[in-house]
Amino acid sequence: MEMEHEMKSGPIAWMARNSVAANILMVVLLGGGFIAATKIKQEFLPEAELDMVNVVVPYPGASPDEVEQGILLAVEESVRGIDGVKKLTATANEGSGSVLIEVLPSYDVNRVTDDVRNEVDRVRTLPLDAEEPVISAVKLKRSVMDVIVAADVSEGVLRELAEQVRDRLLQSGGVTQIELSNVRNHEIAAEISQDKLRELNLSLQNVADIIARSSLELPGGGMKTSGGEILVRVKDRRDFGRDFAQIPIVTAPDGTRLLLEDIAQIRDSFDESDKFSFYNGKPAMSMTIYRVGKETPLTVEESVLKVLDELRATMPEGIELTMWNNRAEMFRGRMGLLLKNGAIGLVLVFVMLGLFLEMRLAFWVMLGIPISFLGTFLFMGAMDVSLNMITMFAFLIALGIVVDDAIVVGENIYHYHQDGMPFLQAAIKGAREIAMPVTFSILTNIVAFLPLYFVPGVMGKFFRNIPMVVCATFAISLIEA
Repeated sequence: MEMEHEMKSGPIAWMARNSVAANILMVVLLGGGFIAATKIKQEFLPEAELDMVNVVVPYPGASPDEVEQGILLAVEESVRGIDGVKKLTATANEGSGSVLIEVLPSYDVNRVTDDVRNEVDRVRTLPLDAEEPVISAVKLKRSVMDVIVAADVSEGVLRELAEQVRDRLLQSGGVTQIELSNVRNHEIAAEISQDKLRELNLSLQNVADIIARSSLELPGGGMKTSGGEILVRVKDRRDFGRDFAQIPIVTAPDGTRLLLEDIAQIRDSFDESDKFSFYNGKPAMSMTIYRVGKETPLTVEESVLKVLDELRATMPEGIELTMWNNRAEMFRGRMGLLLKNGAIGLVLVFVMLGLFLEMRLAFWVMLGIPISFLGTFLFMGAMDVSLNMITMFAFLIALGIVVDDAIVVGENIYHYHQDGMPFLQAAIKGAREIAMPVTFSILTNIVAFLPLYFVPGVMGKFFRNIPMVVCATFAISLIEA
């Protein structure tokens, strides 16, 4: 009687006798996990703040020594005492200086960024020619691929081609953020000889002031009238050299005007740089495409491929449009490896257990793989974990371990059934007998991966995805077993 009572009590016996509850739990894990898997955020690497603040101060025309003495030392001194600052790394370049501030993990990066901005704004010893400091928290951008535009044409024409490709990609609807890279900024140069300046009794600063006053786009407030309010705005913006050429520099008493084009050589060009890009021997420009919001690497790749095929059919010969450093391809390869290994695992478990135990038992043990993995997807959203290269690696790690507990439980149940015990009693006794060892086995696996969650620094922000996925998969596999 005591044995019979023991076989009827406990959660394992209750679940074995109430197959509806077990099936509902299975359907929730399978169905809910499948729906969650189709909606989960997909990206190449997980989003992470790098616990760093960057301060950049442009100082046009200054040497690295001048940047260090005039800017970096003052900025370092102002931010050194801020709470949360772990390390400062200053870099002096020609024309600009930067200070990279590493923040302690226990401090909020955004709060430290505000503190840095307040302290830098208080500095009054920066050179007059230095521009406003640019202060921002360093974030990891989610780039997907680069697109290269190459053609044997002038740099100006190549820049226009690159901008046309960028605009067409943005209009496709599948791409939201694109940045031109490896390109020089537009520059309008006006060269005036010293003899001409002496003849007109002018200096370069005089001409520069006239040009600055003649290229404005400023709001001028509003005027209230009986018919309503009229907004006043100065719209005299000039974007090209031909526009600046018409600026009057000197006006004679008789009204004769001397224009900028009369005293200067004006040309539209690009700022000076020692960096040049070539692709297959042709001048090239590239643009980096990022994933934003609900976009995935695969959907971004699909949109880019479609647009590039359309552009290749309409653009003249000699223009090459190429995808480069395509991370979506690596993402697809990792996903394919996971699905392939999962399918092989399913077949091997089913075949081997079917040969040596029983087909019905082999089926339920095999079902532990999709139940554990899809069930994990059900909880990944709540854990703020996306499907990325690192979490797919975590699934690959768990793939070879996840059915071990189910195999052990199934083999023990099969042993009691072979001894003549009915299926229900064999299931209860076999599962109950092995429950404690299997539980501690799973807990041992969880403890083995748990330290990865506490890895400090930037790498820890990526590594913590592994224990979150692996531990969730192990926990669900224990319940399933």
